[in-house]
Amino acid sequence: MNSGTREGIYPLHRSKTIHLVRHAQGVHNVAGENDLTAFLSEELFDAHLTPHGWKQVDNLRKHVHASGLFKNIELVVVSPLLRTMQTAVGAFGGEATAFGIDVLPLMAENTGNSNRPAFSSLNCPRFIAMELCREDTGINPCDRRRSISEYKPMFPAIDFSLIETDRDVWWSPKTREKPEDVVARGLKFMKWLLTREEKEIAVVSHGGFLFHTLGAYGDDCHPTLKKEMSILFNNCELRSMVIVDQSMIGSDTSKTDFPGKIPCNADVASDAL
Repeated sequence: MNSGTREGIYPLHRSKTIHLVRHAQGVHNVAGENDLTAFLSEELFDAHLTPHGWKQVDNLRKHVHASGLFKNIELVVVSPLLRTMQTAVGAFGGEATAFGIDVLPLMAENTGNSNRPAFSSLNCPRFIAMELCREDTGINPCDRRRSISEYKPMFPAIDFSLIETDRDVWWSPKTREKPEDVVARGLKFMKWLLTREEKEIAVVSHGGFLFHTLGAYGDDCHPTLKKEMSILFNNCELRSMVIVDQSMIGSDTSKTDFPGKIPCNADVASDAL
């Protein structure tokens, strides 16, 4: 009988919890508030966080610890740009590196004019840089990344192995990436997340990328939910969502389901002999 409801029920092991974060305030955000042409300035190349942006990161860090999110997150996926990696490390990384502990730092001291001590990679999730979740590329120097060989000393414990080229071959000085192309790679990125074995993942990305990607979802929901998903992210805003594998993209098996039967070759109790 068709009840007219629109609830969706799916196997738990076919879903993942994703915590989507837009980077904190960058110098380009301030410069472009009243003058959009400022985004064209080469001085904003690979924009870093402002002091206010770092305060936003500190507040997000307090939230993810106080809410219990930190202990559940198994992986942090981050766009390979300075402002996103600073945000990710500050919010989800370890404490300031302690003397005598031999682990690679997630971020070296004072990276990107941060005036911050090094962040440790001790007792925190794994960090992976992923090009698919970058901001719309092209024209604006703030969205052009450095070479990976430059980033590695700055963020020693971030895994850059999934990025195919050392230099930035995505950014063009003449053309801006089309919204439909951003959506296409956003969908590709979400499918990639479904192939991961981790069940709870933080993603630190950009306002434009998140807006275009989430806009491709929600057409099967109530219009209010669709509208909620389409709201632009504030700087350093976090939204937790569930992504469901409806197409058997991943290969996870359930760790909590129970077959509810006695195995065929169960041992016979000794008192039955």
